[in-house]
Amino acid sequence: MYDLSAVSSDLSSILSVCADSSFPLAVSRAQSFSEKHQLPFVLDEHGELASASFSNKKKSNCKVPESLINPPPYILYYQGHSVSILQTEKGAPGPVSASFLGGKTEHRRQFGGGKGQLIAKAVGLNNGVVPEVLDASAGLGRDAFVLASLGCKLMLLERSPVIAELLSCALEEARDTAIDEIIARMQLTQVNSSEWLEQQEFAVADVIYLDPMYPHREKSSLVKKEMRLFQVLVGEDFDDAELLSAALKKARYRVVVKRPRKGLAIEGATPSYQLTGKSCRYDIYSIKSLAGLKSEAVCGKNK
Repeated sequence: MYDLSAVSSDLSSILSVCADSSFPLAVSRAQSFSEKHQLPFVLDEHGELASASFSNKKKSNCKVPESLINPPPYILYYQGHSVSILQTEKGAPGPVSASFLGGKTEHRRQFGGGKGQLIAKAVGLNNGVVPEVLDASAGLGRDAFVLASLGCKLMLLERSPVIAELLSCALEEARDTAIDEIIARMQLTQVNSSEWLEQQEFAVADVIYLDPMYPHREKSSLVKKEMRLFQVLVGEDFDDAELLSAALKKARYRVVVKRPRKGLAIEGATPSYQLTGKSCRYDIYSIKSLAGLKSEAVCGKNK
């Protein structure tokens, strides 16, 4: 992935920050983000961009504000408590956000299969074991939300400031709602995961979860709109071997790596075993048995 602070000049040519003038707090936050990361800022004074982008997501040819004479391909758009990335090119897909309210996220929470899901089995949610998990490549927080909804306490690390901003706003938006208890288990830090892990003196979590960006596929139609967006704005992970190595040193019980079903394992250590689903695979690197974590939980209850 790219470090935005190092390539802000590149991103500023393809990404602008914009806010709906109807929401002063959103405008303030948008201006602060644009200044911090040296990105162009535009005020959507008449809500034209908002109405064009959100009224009909299937037709997302954005009507951009007149102040954007030559609009960039992407716009980080603030409206109320939500933040989305809009694509301005003709025929582009709809807005991308990290919102946990409604939609596919809520459907998966209610009907996704609970602890029977592969991701739950991969991190060891079984027989009363509820590990603390560090998600070192948080992205839009979808997998972290699933684990938090099943009772896990999550620390999320995301090194892209743009993606971290989407996720941060989504977490704030969901507070004091019906899923507040779940959101309270998710703590986000914007940081380079590999560097952060190397700086830690002791183990940081029972399980470290990694979902690094897999190399770009030529058949773009097979790639979800979120992934296409990540590939352009964030880039691919070229240090996944380094991240895995750092994770293995700082996890107490296991490291879990999410990969495409037929994708290659990360170079380095060999997975202890794998769990394979229809579209993805989890490579599990066992450090020691999670039975020890269950014993600790039992001892804690008996104190």
